[in-house]
Amino acid sequence: MSKNYVIGFPRIGEKRELKKVLEKYWAKQTDFNEVKYVAEQLKKRHWNYQKEAKIEFISSNDFSYYDNMLDTSILLGAIPKRFENLKDEELYFAMARGNETCVAMEMTKWFNTNYHYIVPEISKETSFKLNSKKVIEEYKEARELGIKTKINLIGAITYLGLSKSVDNSDIFLHINNIVEVYKNLLLEISELDDEVIVQFDEPLFVKDLDTKVLSLIKPVYDALTKVASNIKIAVTTYFEHSNEATRVLVNTPIWALGLDFIHGNKNLESLELIKNSNKVLIAGVIDGRNIWKSNFQDKVELLNKISKIINKENIIVATSCSLLHVPFTLKYEDNLDKEIKSWLSFANEKLQELSLVSKQFFDFKLNLDEIAVIRKNVEENNQRKISSKIHNIKIQDEIKNLKTFERADKFKDRIKVQREFFNYDFLTTTTIGSFPQTPEIRENRKNYKANLISKEVYEQEIKKYIDDCVAFQDEIGLDVLVHGEPERNDMVEYFGEMLDGFAFTQNAWVQSYGSRCVKPPVIYGDVNRENPMTVEWIKYAQSKTKKVMKGMLTGPVTILNWSFVRDDIPRSEVTRQIAFAICKEVNDLQNAGIKMIQVDEAAFKEGYPLRIENMKSYAQWAVDNFKLSVSSALIDTQIHTHMCYSEFNDIIKTIEAMDADVISIETARSGNRLLRIFKDVAYKQEIGPGIYDIHSPRVPSVEEMVLQIKSLLEVLPKEQLWINPDCGLKTRKWPEVKESLINMVKAVNIIKNEEIK
Repeated sequence: MSKNYVIGFPRIGEKRELKKVLEKYWAKQTDFNEVKYVAEQLKKRHWNYQKEAKIEFISSNDFSYYDNMLDTSILLGAIPKRFENLKDEELYFAMARGNETCVAMEMTKWFNTNYHYIVPEISKETSFKLNSKKVIEEYKEARELGIKTKINLIGAITYLGLSKSVDNSDIFLHINNIVEVYKNLLLEISELDDEVIVQFDEPLFVKDLDTKVLSLIKPVYDALTKVASNIKIAVTTYFEHSNEATRVLVNTPIWALGLDFIHGNKNLESLELIKNSNKVLIAGVIDGRNIWKSNFQDKVELLNKISKIINKENIIVATSCSLLHVPFTLKYEDNLDKEIKSWLSFANEKLQELSLVSKQFFDFKLNLDEIAVIRKNVEENNQRKISSKIHNIKIQDEIKNLKTFERADKFKDRIKVQREFFNYDFLTTTTIGSFPQTPEIRENRKNYKANLISKEVYEQEIKKYIDDCVAFQDEIGLDVLVHGEPERNDMVEYFGEMLDGFAFTQNAWVQSYGSRCVKPPVIYGDVNRENPMTVEWIKYAQSKTKKVMKGMLTGPVTILNWSFVRDDIPRSEVTRQIAFAICKEVNDLQNAGIKMIQVDEAAFKEGYPLRIENMKSYAQWAVDNFKLSVSSALIDTQIHTHMCYSEFNDIIKTIEAMDADVISIETARSGNRLLRIFKDVAYKQEIGPGIYDIHSPRVPSVEEMVLQIKSLLEVLPKEQLWINPDCGLKTRKWPEVKESLINMVKAVNIIKNEEIK
């Protein structure tokens, strides 16, 4: 068997089996035994897929019911006090989703991916103890199938580095306590087999670490490697280079070091250090984050380049990161254009790529079928380069000839005109855009796409939903309304379906958080907009109310970051093409009388490079392209944007530079911590901090929302504040949405009455 290594594997299931059973369980339609049964079947299937692909190093403990960071908090006994009376699955899912009495833990993006993790809460009083048998049980499950796995764990330094201190204490003061728990766990692991490999994931090491954090690496891994002689420790990093940490790790007794050579090309600079230490190099050369078919020749050339420094015997060929970030399999993509499909590779297909690349690199004998696959790989990669599907000369020329790249008027002038035009005062209420996607709406859309119903029947159902949605908002007294987006399957896919250069899959789902899955479009060629995408539906909704109807668009940077993007031109160029398309849509909306337009940039932050040296360039082209997308807006057209869970401290100047008139942000799980930075920099534009968490089914009371609004008023003046939920409502159920929004409007009215008095 050739030496190859999968960092981690998707867990949601090839047909989203885990998602479906979890949501059935949360809806009280089954008990947890069924969830456990489905999980067991998925793990067996996933281990066997990797075994059949001749993968040597297969993971256990990469599976999770919700999130691996949450699992680690449970493992380490780091349970916030508000959950301490709960047990087992009730505790686990309350920490992730909240319940009637407990607010869920904060959730944020996993580095610069679209995966979200549950943020550990640490204080001076946090105590750590070994609190879970999951790690041991999963290893034994695989062993019963005849599969000897490596065990995946989140490294202690990454765990703490991604935690939040709830009392402003130094979270790294707990490092020794966590190491002690891990030492106890390693002792238990040492009894499982004659030799066990433990993979500690330390992606924090690819960031710009200060001296204090770097100084922790050696004592931590010196201590962990001494626990048991039959445990071999691999430290894996991914998403960027980790040269500073590598300099330290080569001086510890770890067995192997995993480096990403796809997104961390500078890792090549550390090869001499690794050679001199005689460590095993786990070389990440199969892309775990994008879906383009590997060029086998390029991969083998890269490995040969590495092997000029590192002895081949000390190299293991690997994925660049966990395959969690790509869809499961191409097997079900029957409707995808055959030529485009031939360019793609999902998680299961990447197993074959990994196996064949490692065989070629190590000069293993290939059978006839494998030789045929390798020849086909060369043909398909060459064909993609010359395909007529990729290039649109017309749109390339239009963008070259652009003369306007931003709005003509300054914010201070625009806001005066807009306030007079829209006639609003303070604490204006609205929502982020989407309303619940009911089973009926999904079925209607599905039937229309399958040609089972006529366009007239389809549109009748969409209009009925919009009628009800607008009427409800009017009835409860919201100030600025939305149409609810019943015609949209997804905030990116919907737009991509009406743009040239996008392809769509049937089943290429990727986990975003918990049971939430997304199906990113594939941007394979030049992007172009021929016709309006939203105008008719927004106009229809506006005809149903005298109040302001907000037009809803997805921004160019978010469309880019939530898609699988072509890799043959720079991402900045792809974004410019999308921005130009959105710019045309903004102009058509305002010409149709829609003068308040939200251009969502929910994923703006997650596209940021992880290294400071690369951030300025990204921020510049991302801001420039957002400004291009709204450059057609007139002075009395108010541009809103929305950003999801993000730490804004480091990008607040970039947000200012975007120059949107109103920004709404997710702050419900983080209190005012994220909001204060806007005050600190004297942010001038208007802000809608989310006052309740839509990722939880919990309905906040009027009193709770009143307190939340008052806390906002302690930070920013009432004239600058809008009031809204912290994200779109499509994933929620109508009863909880209605009750929550009614409570929100009541809370605002209480505050307004107090202000008037």
